[in-house]
Parts: sequence; C-alpha cells; structure tokens
Amino acid sequence: MLGQDQFSKSSSSYLCGMKLKNDLLLRAARGEQVERTPVWMMRQAGRILAEYRAVRAQAGSFIKLATNPELAAEVTLQPVDLLGVDAAIIFSDILVVPEAMGLPYEMEENRGPVFPNIVQTHRDIEKLRVADAQTDLAYVLDAIKIVKRDLNGRVPLIGFAGAPFTIFCYMTEGRGSKTFSVAKKALYTDPVFSHKLLQKITDSTIGYLKAQVVAGADLLQLFDSWAGVLSPQQYREFSLPYIKQICDSISEVPLTVFAKGAFFARHDIGALNCAVVGLDWNMDARESRVLIPNKTLQGNLDPCVLYADYAQIRTEVKNMTHAFGTQRYIANLGHGVYPDTNPDKVRCFIEAVKEFSAV
Repeated sequence: MLGQDQFSKSSSSYLCGMKLKNDLLLRAARGEQVERTPVWMMRQAGRILAEYRAVRAQAGSFIKLATNPELAAEVTLQPVDLLGVDAAIIFSDILVVPEAMGLPYEMEENRGPVFPNIVQTHRDIEKLRVADAQTDLAYVLDAIKIVKRDLNGRVPLIGFAGAPFTIFCYMTEGRGSKTFSVAKKALYTDPVFSHKLLQKITDSTIGYLKAQVVAGADLLQLFDSWAGVLSPQQYREFSLPYIKQICDSISEVPLTVFAKGAFFARHDIGALNCAVVGLDWNMDARESRVLIPNKTLQGNLDPCVLYADYAQIRTEVKNMTHAFGTQRYIANLGHGVYPDTNPDKVRCFIEAVKEFSAV
C-alpha cells in the first residue's frame, strides 16, 4: 500500500511549481487533517447548468464539445465559478478510450452512446490498437492544460477514465444496457477473448491516465460504472485484476476507485493501491469504514435527494457528514448529478457540506 507521503508533493501542482490555494481535496485524499470536508460532484459540469447548455449549443453536439479543448475547458471551469465546488473535473467521456483504440462511438440524444461496430471476435481485438494518449487523445490533454492555466491554482483538477470492465461492456454490447447480457455472455462463453480485450483496454487506460497527470491532473478517478452487473466471483476475475494493474501503475497522484453497485467488493477494493474509494448510496458509511479502515472514502448522497426541499437536503447532508466524520472523507453524490436537478438545490447541498463538516 502506498504511504501518504508518496502522494504529498508528487501531484502535478507541485511538479508545475504551483501551490494550490484550496488543497482540501488532495489533503483529504492523502489522509491529512482538513478543517472541513471537501465537496465536488460527479457530472457537475453538465446539463444542470444553463451556461453549459449554451456552450453545448455553440459546439453543436456532445462529441464536438468534448473534442474541442477550449470549449471543454470552459465547461470544466463552470462549476468552480458557479457552484463553489472544491475541485474541477475535466469535461470528457469514458468512451474516448475505445475511440482512441479504433472503435468510434456516436452520442444519440436521449439514448446515450452507440457504437456502430462492436468487438465480437479475436480478430476484432487484433484490429484494435493500444491507444497513444499523446496523439489519439491530445484534445483531452490540451483541455487539461488550458484548465490548469485558467484555474491558476484555485482548486485541484481531477482527471478520469472508465475501468476496463465498464469499457468492455460498451465495446462488446455497442450501447448502454440494464443487464449487459451480451458482455456477460462473453465472460462465460469465451473467457480468453474477454481477458485479451480487457488487457488491451487496461494498457490503453494506464497510458491515458499517466498522460493526464503529465498534462496537469492533480487527482485521478476510475469509474467502474457497471461493476454491479457482475457477481462477486466474476468481479474478482474480470474487473479487479485490471483495476489493480492501473492502481499499481499510478503513483504520481492520488487515485480514486468508484465501483458503482459493487458493495460486495468494498474490502477487496480497499486493499488496492488507491488513495480513495468511492461509494454509491447503497453502501453504508459506517459499515464501509469497517470494511475499508485505512482509506479515504468518497460519496455518497443519493442524487434524488436533490429533488427534495431545501430543509430535507440539509438534513440528509447533516446525517451523511455525521456518519462519515470530517476526516478521511470527500463529500459527493453516490452517482452523477441528474440533468434535471435544480442548480439551487445543488448549491444547497454544497453549502450544507461546508457548514456541517467544519471542524
């Protein structure tokens, strides 16, 4: 397990010679004392903000926005300026990795991502390349550099990627699914194929995350969004080993592993070489502290709480911060903020975290 001191001055902020004005997130990730809990939200740069919708309209589509470094940087900064979060997270998509490997996707309005072609055979895997982040994903790295410049040390910048199994789901299924039965079928019927594709995704992801650090990311998050469709045995065979490779490869900055739905794997994830474990709203705070005693925890308010009235939001946040405590904790939702959420309710959540977690 990596010690706290290995993260202490290795973040890109220090490597670039810039000391952060607000380093709460990094201190919490490293297990250092904080005067209050840092707070940010998954999908905070998105449709909840009218300012985001205006920039997206200017871009013409989600993919055009994500691949335009200047516009992606602009929407990345919006939550810092408009909501008061303690970190920015680069505006991008987990599916840029399969596209960089040679499998492009489209984003259909109200339906989500669609891959015109999918990976079905060993020959299909051989056609894929291990992504070269510096060339295939230069637009993301350029956006990170712009954001770092424009943040001017105000808050840390989070980079991210999808976990290999989650990317595998899209590459083999071709679109989102409630069950990902096509992807899971491959695990049972052709495990050799499955491991071969997972390894290629892993190799691409490691290079991509390392490039994000060089570009300026202060902390990284790995999203295993579809972890919950696997059984505990399948998760230990087809997801954890590849996440472990990624964790063992990233030592420059703290890394968060967020495996939605994998309540059964919390102890195993806690044993990985990561600094932070993200929790969804089905994972009890106190139970998770017992299962993961030596890591910083992140989460885990149900995003639907933000549909409630302001008083109830404050009550739920107070209960959450009391359950987690003020140290070794990063406040967040248990999944991404929903696009029809009132931004004022989001501000209420953020302000309540700051109020109730102050030491």
